[in-house]
Amino acid sequence: MQSLNKKAISRIYGRGRGWAFSPNDFVEDFSRDQIENALAGLCREGKIRRIYRGVYDYPKFSELLQQELSPDFDQVAQAFARKFNWRIQPSGDAALNLLGLSTQVPGRLVYLSDGPNRQYDIGNYTLEFKKSALKDVGFKYRESGLIVQALKALGQERVDDTVIATLSKQLDDAVCKRVLKDTVTATGWVYETIKRVCGGRS
Repeated sequence: MQSLNKKAISRIYGRGRGWAFSPNDFVEDFSRDQIENALAGLCREGKIRRIYRGVYDYPKFSELLQQELSPDFDQVAQAFARKFNWRIQPSGDAALNLLGLSTQVPGRLVYLSDGPNRQYDIGNYTLEFKKSALKDVGFKYRESGLIVQALKALGQERVDDTVIATLSKQLDDAVCKRVLKDTVTATGWVYETIKRVCGGRS
């Protein structure tokens, strides 16, 4: 068991602090019983943290506060998506937060999903998965859906030069090229805004 724990913790540490995961992320190398026992043991040792039934994280640690930080909501959402084999897309406030257009982490974070409607209370926030038509979560690239959802959440009237500049800084030429091709079916003003963000870098 000790060697199994070492193998599991090596994989977890390799992904870095903040990574959230479930036993499903280890099934290629461990049996279900092996990994569940290993994760339970690592929890008892304080090396990882259980944040929901069947979902864990390797928590970030604040040297300033000398304490573990709250779970990374996007990492947790992705862990649930992998666990249940869902495709997901951050929506509304979640998309705004991830793109740096909002610094506040809201109490409820909504992800569009091709799975069932579900919600989970994680620490100080609620993670909600909202069943949606595949066209809303079906962009080929994560960046595409993230930008489209953020722009929809803002609304056309709130998109100004500051928003354009904030988004543009996060996209290099290669990403812009992918996103421009991937979002041609987006609402007219949304696509025109993405073209502004990419500034002719296609």
